[in-house]
Amino acid sequence: MSDILKAKTADDVLEAVVWASAEKTPLEIVGHGSKRAIGRLMQTAHTLDLSSLSGITLYEPEELVICAKAGTPIAEIEETLAKNNQELQFEPMDYGPLLGIKPAQGTIGGVLATNLSGPRRLKAGAARDHILGIEAVSGRGEAFKSGGKVIKNVTGYDLSKGLAGSWGTLAVVTDVNFKVLPKADSEATVVVEELIDEDACKAMAAAMGSSAEVSAAAHLPEGVSARFSQKPAGGAAATLLRIEGIKPSVDYRSKALQKLLAGFGRSSLLDRDQSQNIWREIRDVRPFANGSQKPVWRLSVTPSRAHEILLALRMQTSVDAFLDWQGGLIWLEMQGDVEAELVRYTLNTYGGGHATLVRADPATRNSVAVFQPQEKALAALSRRIKENFDPHGVLNPGRMVEGV
Repeated sequence: MSDILKAKTADDVLEAVVWASAEKTPLEIVGHGSKRAIGRLMQTAHTLDLSSLSGITLYEPEELVICAKAGTPIAEIEETLAKNNQELQFEPMDYGPLLGIKPAQGTIGGVLATNLSGPRRLKAGAARDHILGIEAVSGRGEAFKSGGKVIKNVTGYDLSKGLAGSWGTLAVVTDVNFKVLPKADSEATVVVEELIDEDACKAMAAAMGSSAEVSAAAHLPEGVSARFSQKPAGGAAATLLRIEGIKPSVDYRSKALQKLLAGFGRSSLLDRDQSQNIWREIRDVRPFANGSQKPVWRLSVTPSRAHEILLALRMQTSVDAFLDWQGGLIWLEMQGDVEAELVRYTLNTYGGGHATLVRADPATRNSVAVFQPQEKALAALSRRIKENFDPHGVLNPGRMVEGV
């Protein structure tokens, strides 16, 4: 068989995996390759290419559901939904620019495999919270289905959600069904200017606890703020709070939020177009999409401890950073070495969390744990799940954990 196996149908995928399982031959599973540079390097003789397994198979705007082949570009999905003023509410990020490739290359199957989300996650959740059903092929070479095309249709084990975030190591998803929702009629972003990290975390917590119904909260420290195409707060530190809904409500809640946060400092307001642009750049980590291979970490932490984690790291190494998800997500660009031990030690010191190495050179990706190491019991459970879905280890072997 050839080095690259091009799958155009679900039957092609089944045939390829059956062959690989019988021959115990590892396969790299890839769509358009937008996230190929994340994870450990794999030693695979063959690549199963899903880029031709593409197309929207069902879209019912009234039922709030869209179904598509796994290789369908996200850009195509979003363009189709926009015609009916709908969207994937978890606003999946585009890793392409951060990893040095063209934007809009991601696929809908990759969204599920990596459990993508964007700034609205703190309100709407991630991909796993919006998946309705899948069709897939396990590493055993067995085709299976889970869920369906309507909301609340799952009893027993929900394999659709179980495969979210598995990075193609358990099964090859061929078809996905996602819930969609209407876009907000309007939006605005309150910008609180020139706050230090600690005060920014307090301001975001106050906003999230208010009746303003904030849908996204981020803090851009000075220096990072200046890297955006439109510089909030003139390039000084900026704390951003997005409000969405019908325009009269957005206007009222924006003013109420500015009044609530007046004690923190001066504030300004971004209109709808400005707001959409800056949150798109936050979503795609554009400040660090600089064409370099400087290590970039994605830290999931306790929001109230984010400023302490940043301070501790800055006292020991040179980093640039910004906060999303009210501080629950920290994006770090290391200016020197990858500093894996320091990053994970600091997280454990300040309440724990997860650290994923998103960008690094190939040698570094194979020398450190890219994904957060699991505790012994959880690691054993993960291995048993892998063995049940993929007993011969033919699907993306070693991408997440060495030897798994």
